[in-house]
Amino acid sequence: MKYSKLAEVYEDLEGTTKKLEKRDIVAKFFKETPADLLPVMAMLVQGRIFPAWMETELGVAEKIMIKAIVKTSGRSDKEVKEAFKKSGDMGLAVEDLLKRKKQATLAKGTLTVEKVYKNLTRIPELTGLGSIERKIGLIADMLSDASPKEGKYIARTVLEDMRVGVGEGTIRDAISAAFDVPAKDIERAYNVRNDYGEVARSAKEHGLKGLEKFSLKLGRPIKPMLAQKVESLEAGIKSMGGRAAIEIKYDGMRVQIHKDNDEIALFTRRLDNVTKQFPEIVEYAKKGIKAKSTIVEGEVVGIDPKTERPKPFQQLSRRIKRKYDIEEMMKQIPVDVNLFDIVYLDGKMLIETPFKERRSTLKGIIHPSKRFHLAEQVVTDDPKEAEKIYNKALKMGHEGAMVKNLESPYTPGSRVKHMNKVKPVQESLDLVIMGAIWGEGRRSKWLGSFVLGARDEEKGDFVAVGKVATGVKDADLEELTKRLKPLITAEHVKEVELKPKLVIEINFEEIQKSPTYESGFALRFPRVVRIREDKGPEDVDSLDRIERMYSSQGKA
Repeated sequence: MKYSKLAEVYEDLEGTTKKLEKRDIVAKFFKETPADLLPVMAMLVQGRIFPAWMETELGVAEKIMIKAIVKTSGRSDKEVKEAFKKSGDMGLAVEDLLKRKKQATLAKGTLTVEKVYKNLTRIPELTGLGSIERKIGLIADMLSDASPKEGKYIARTVLEDMRVGVGEGTIRDAISAAFDVPAKDIERAYNVRNDYGEVARSAKEHGLKGLEKFSLKLGRPIKPMLAQKVESLEAGIKSMGGRAAIEIKYDGMRVQIHKDNDEIALFTRRLDNVTKQFPEIVEYAKKGIKAKSTIVEGEVVGIDPKTERPKPFQQLSRRIKRKYDIEEMMKQIPVDVNLFDIVYLDGKMLIETPFKERRSTLKGIIHPSKRFHLAEQVVTDDPKEAEKIYNKALKMGHEGAMVKNLESPYTPGSRVKHMNKVKPVQESLDLVIMGAIWGEGRRSKWLGSFVLGARDEEKGDFVAVGKVATGVKDADLEELTKRLKPLITAEHVKEVELKPKLVIEINFEEIQKSPTYESGFALRFPRVVRIREDKGPEDVDSLDRIERMYSSQGKA
């Protein structure tokens, strides 16, 4: 298929902010796409190359992209950088430069989707000596055959900055509309397979019957079910029908453990594979799970080896990204695994099974030990009884309590009403850093304040809800600057625009109406609590949630 066809779809998507129009554009495209190409198209339309369950990332820095453009356009490094700085969008810069290209490429070919996808998937495979030049070569190879419009979208895809407003919800609804399958069944299939490419192809070829056969796959993580916050245990229990399971809300790392005979794989809530980082959990699972194949879920808590008290998640997070000195980290931060759910057992998927039955099944296959056991739980209709486990959790140094509906299914990837969390601290927000301002004085070498963004689900983009500069120590500013510098997409004297990737937890005094920010809201006295290593931009709080929180303040 000609890449120009996909470029036209991108252009149409970019030309509207209406969700239904975006859905219809994608649905029409999917209908016209051959079944064998649908898995690729379902990714590319979103500006993705790999499905959510894969850890592989393109990881192309702007400097590599600039060198590829220099090689293709005949322009100098300075000219390319100036074009990018002028537009703040590498895609627009490429489009402009290709229009003004000094010399036509000899024997220019027709760019195809297949070629673009093949080149893109090869980029992460290139490592070692000479890999940078080969990556530049692959990008330049695409751009040399590209029209200005095609070049714009290739550049954006490579830098993972599409700006067309297509998210998973649009893809779900487009597949539904294109192949006449209910959206709820599309979502159910995606929840257990975590790949809209597979879902789209099956829907086109086999319809609803094909999707009904989708099941969980060992070794492929699913997005975890998430809880909603309630103000009190009493309110939580009442919302569950008057009787609920109360569990400790641990301050740790969500873990999904896949066991396939003696093969163990560990995944975080962001679906990162951390099997190598936690070899002791692998051994715990081999010895402690009495099943041939299963997927269980729990919370990993870092433990102080001297006091046996839990360590804050921020310290445990040091282990999540660690690639070396694993044994030393095991000594410094041993872990405790608290299991609380099961979604698959010996060939049978359990996500539709009521929670009380899943808990019983989990209990039946776990051989507990000091560091590998079931999460503490009390089933009660008495708030005072629930209060005991809540207070115990706080005394132990944990966050609070979970309140779970005994009859509820497991709903992957959703923030559900049948699972609540109760915490004593003021409700916080998880927001993405989408811009920053360089500091002044002794802090001038660091980014000193940060523009915070929430998800606007209508637009499929992020909107600013304020700036934060408090709660960040000098050492933290240095670390944040180091991590944010590669994400800079545009610079304006002291202000920079950033690719929205790094998520931070924010506390604040209240939410106010504000014409200053695109969201219409601003946070009063925000302060940084911590970097959310366990969350990505897709996990940040929505504008809709901020509006609800504002209304609950009695100011709507």
